[in-house]
Amino acid sequence: MASLNPVSVGQVEIGRGRPLALICGPCVMEPNDLTLVIARRLVEVCGALGVPLIFKASFDKANRTSKSSYRGPGIDEGLKVFERVKAETGLPVTTDVHESQQAGPIAKVVDLLQIPAFLARQTDLLEAAAATGRPINVKKGQFMAPWDMSNVVAKITSLSDAGVLLTERGTTFGYGRLVNDFRAIPQMQATGAPVVFDATHSVQLPSAGGGGTVTAGERAMVPYLAKAAVAAGCDALFLEVHPRPDEALSDGPNALRLDDLAGLLRTCLRIREAIADDESVGLA
Repeated sequence: MASLNPVSVGQVEIGRGRPLALICGPCVMEPNDLTLVIARRLVEVCGALGVPLIFKASFDKANRTSKSSYRGPGIDEGLKVFERVKAETGLPVTTDVHESQQAGPIAKVVDLLQIPAFLARQTDLLEAAAATGRPINVKKGQFMAPWDMSNVVAKITSLSDAGVLLTERGTTFGYGRLVNDFRAIPQMQATGAPVVFDATHSVQLPSAGGGGTVTAGERAMVPYLAKAAVAAGCDALFLEVHPRPDEALSDGPNALRLDDLAGLLRTCLRIREAIADDESVGLA
């Protein structure tokens, strides 16, 4: 296995020999300062547990199932929200980059650029993100094998040494379902990149069960997958949370209820401690 080089995102370090980190926040920025409310609560939860935190939210959900679905406030207002989050909480922040021309403006504010799974092989987008000098988190495409991500890492590291994270978020299994092969965690770590596990998008039910306009999900399965991923040696968890998931404007069916986060993190930290000396999971 290649040596895992920790990636620095603001004050958070993710990788070999570092604490289990968390990338967390709402799926999309919603009106009425809800983004700030969630960020403040995450600071309380993670501060109490000693979990390094990167705040995540999307200013534009460009791949919504239906054209009529809420997408977010847009890039200009979204970056203002991130500036407020950083000023009020001190957290590093991350968001999706969908188009090459977005990378530069986003990188002026955002600490970690995220490449959506559907765009994981888009060379121009990866190179534009790398050119900003920011670290990059690439979500493995649902259509890609773990070992294919070595080419993604190579595209980025040929232009930047700021660091690459890879995120496992499920593989398409037939129609309308994702499955996780936890071998993907050590297989992607073999690229040299720390690996994040996205427990909330992994429980999506794409296509809304057939012909619907909203993606469904199995929220109850989030804790099971998160715990399994930590046992498999992931370097960080990715979780979307919402105070009232059933009222969320995007991805509510697979979002974790904010009040349930602390309990799940406590369990994951105990698992992490139990396997900390096990070289077979890439932690030692």
